[in-house]
Amino acid sequence: MPRPCSVCVSEQRDSVDKTLITGAANRAVARQFGLSKDAVARHRAEHVAERLATAERSADVASATDLLTELRLLRAKAISLLLKAEREGDYRTALAGVREARGCLELLAEVEGELDRRPQINVLLSPEWQQVRAVLLDALRGYPEARTVVSARLLVLERSA
Repeated sequence: MPRPCSVCVSEQRDSVDKTLITGAANRAVARQFGLSKDAVARHRAEHVAERLATAERSADVASATDLLTELRLLRAKAISLLLKAEREGDYRTALAGVREARGCLELLAEVEGELDRRPQINVLLSPEWQQVRAVLLDALRGYPEARTVVSARLLVLERSA
């Protein structure tokens, strides 16, 4: 079993990592924390980038969670104001509330991946694909076995779309 990284098991790991990410030289960090230059170099090469990536992913998740929470609160506020306007008989404001609540719901659905507004294009129906298909099959005219196999595969592809 390989020896654990002496920097990783050190009580000063956080301080060493913070110093390393400032760009400090391995020799200076080793001297400052009483470690060997080689251990600091190995630690920088093998563990610091990995730890930063993990921290960044955690920060991204936390940020996304905060965004979703804010979006859900905004949706709840819009619905609350809509209901209040409706109770007071202020139908113009209630309709504006409906629009805002709908916008919040759409945005929330997009963020959560339940609504995808990107355009969907079926390239198999495009004139360019039809031209490529015709050229490909024409080029295989002298190779009947290959043409049959390619033609069959293209039909399967086109039927599945």
